[in-house]
Amino acid sequence: MSSGTTTGIQQIHDVGAKALGWLYEHREGFRLEADPSPEAGMLDRFKPLGELALIGKVIFREGVAGSQQSALAHKLLDHAWHELLDSGARLLEGQRREPLSPVPLEVYVPFRELGYRQPDLESAIRLNHRLASWAGLEVLPVRRLGLSAIERRFGVEPSVPETAALAHTWLARRAEPWTVEGHIGYDITHTVFHLTDWGEKPAGLPADIAEYLALWLPAWLDDWLDLKRWDLLGELLVVDACLPEPTLDPAAWQGFAQAQQPDGAMPVVGGMPEGDEEAVFDLVYHPTLVAAFASALAMSRALSDLSTEPAPA
Repeated sequence: MSSGTTTGIQQIHDVGAKALGWLYEHREGFRLEADPSPEAGMLDRFKPLGELALIGKVIFREGVAGSQQSALAHKLLDHAWHELLDSGARLLEGQRREPLSPVPLEVYVPFRELGYRQPDLESAIRLNHRLASWAGLEVLPVRRLGLSAIERRFGVEPSVPETAALAHTWLARRAEPWTVEGHIGYDITHTVFHLTDWGEKPAGLPADIAEYLALWLPAWLDDWLDLKRWDLLGELLVVDACLPEPTLDPAAWQGFAQAQQPDGAMPVVGGMPEGDEEAVFDLVYHPTLVAAFASALAMSRALSDLSTEPAPA
């Protein structure tokens, strides 16, 4: 094991450990409104909790977190499920208020996969899923792919087969790489996340898409690093870790690590935003979650690569 490789792995580990520490220290930021206004709806603030559960699942699944990180992740998830979601009762309320919304399902599935259950919510989801209007929800192609994947993971027939949903995405077309901008960048990353079940099944990435990404991802990493778009850069680092031969790009990881604040927060773009604590949390929780996600997956791939290296002669 070279000293450079060791340094790189330590850097990747530190990014994730610091991010998880910040998320735990600021766990009250994952707040829900007690009485949301009808105009705003009640489901928007559920999404961060679903993202938290997804990242927690990745951390436990990859098995690269230390005992302290694992304990923090467990405490975060227990807080989110029992304290904020009232053991799933808030999700059930949201499903009853907005029966056609897939958000309660999307938030619930990663919690359920971690062992948290709400039987009444499951019944409500299964009932609403039978409606033609559920399948008729008009969404972007990458969102449809995500809904088909989450339906499969929940155990109901996807409204649109995943292969059919994939065919309409930007990435499936392997479009001109120089046309990628912010929105397309996020479409690319989430297409990969859905195809691989958030990095669990890299083999879910079709060979032609994997080859396309292997060719063009290095250029996109350079672009978003130059632009200091840390949130999207972090998601692209996850995509790299999902490829058959991850690069774990040293320059991108170094820039990403340097952007992280001493307390573990990761800004969206450039430097840290200013404002009151709640406003700042709402802006930086996602890139900080992404940092924990990218770290866990990249650490797992790096250690796996090391374990298969031939012993020195």
